[in-house]
Amino acid sequence: MHHFHYKKNELHCEEVPLQKIAEEVGTPTYVYSSATFGRHFRVFDAAFQGISHLTCFAMKTNSNIALLRAVSKWGGGVDIVSGGELFRALTAGVPAHRIVYSGVGKTEAEMEYALRSDILLFNVESADELLTLANVAKRIGQRAPVAIRVNPDINPKTHPYISTGLKKSKFGIQIKESLKLYEASKKYDSLIIRGVSCHIGSQITQLKPFIDTVRRLRDFVQLLKQKGFDIQYIDLGGGLGIPYKNETPPSPAQYAGALKKELKDMRITLLLEPGRVIAGNAGILLTRLLYRKKQGNKNFVIVDAAMNDLIRPALYGSYHEILPVKKRGGRKERVNVVGPVCESADFFAENRPLPVLPANELLSIMSAGAYGFTMASNYNSRLRAAEVLVHGNEFYVVRQREEYKDLLKGEHVPKFLV
Repeated sequence: MHHFHYKKNELHCEEVPLQKIAEEVGTPTYVYSSATFGRHFRVFDAAFQGISHLTCFAMKTNSNIALLRAVSKWGGGVDIVSGGELFRALTAGVPAHRIVYSGVGKTEAEMEYALRSDILLFNVESADELLTLANVAKRIGQRAPVAIRVNPDINPKTHPYISTGLKKSKFGIQIKESLKLYEASKKYDSLIIRGVSCHIGSQITQLKPFIDTVRRLRDFVQLLKQKGFDIQYIDLGGGLGIPYKNETPPSPAQYAGALKKELKDMRITLLLEPGRVIAGNAGILLTRLLYRKKQGNKNFVIVDAAMNDLIRPALYGSYHEILPVKKRGGRKERVNVVGPVCESADFFAENRPLPVLPANELLSIMSAGAYGFTMASNYNSRLRAAEVLVHGNEFYVVRQREEYKDLLKGEHVPKFLV
């Protein structure tokens, strides 16, 4: 369920007309529903009642500090993959003991920052990283809490770019080989082995890959315990999909039920890293139709948002529903919805049936709350969009639209060119 709906043929976010947001904030603008975001988080978290767990929102999907603050207030944690994400999380008020640090390329500076912040867990992804973390922790006189990310070679049956648990993936360590790394960790007094980590991919719409994964992890944890490791956490990552078009992913209750059944006799805390399933349908990208253009037998609708604002269609060929802010009946036409960027891949929809729309019409690109603004760029020196959070009948600008001067921040002309 989400809170984007038509009232008197005008699309609203909760009780606020999107037309009003466009008039006051401009376009393109990301609009988030706090009611939807909150409901999704609470439903997901509540599904795991009865077992020890911590829901760590995957902030790679949406790192606006207003949303992170909400997660923190609801008792959640966050999954981070960079020092910048750690800074955002701490700034938003997320307690460090609810922060899990994933990612294959942590620098020494980032490790030190996280150690001094006293985070819950490092998910280590290679032997080199383990050694580096041990040395950094020893240098500053601390002990690093560690889980090793294992790669179970499970096919999540999703887009290859977001499959992360196969043998060919850059992520994790083959589950059989990881045992050697666990044994090697014993020689480092600056490390504390706390758990096992895994993440097989994103936008997964079937239960079987998750069940297969947790069974492999369960057996592996039992082996580790037999070898004397005090395993307190299983970090199962995220990956639960959402409906963009006709997908029918498991509900959080079905997902949790399957996992709880497999883990019912284990004395561990389950760490979960949902992202898309919380944020995806909680946000839209609001854009304005600039021009119409006919090219041969193709009709183009040119809008003021572009692939630099929402790259998923260009990068993955992803589907996002597109709705006119003013509901229209009558004749439909097949159009390509494209942006102003100088790339042929700059599109949001191809050969999509939409009502015949005049210039200046507002459109809502749906299911854009995850991997939207976080993947935005300034390509073509375009300003990044504003972000708005709606709460009931009020809305708040939670990120101002960039100005031209922001494009030059940090740049300088050397003296020989003056």
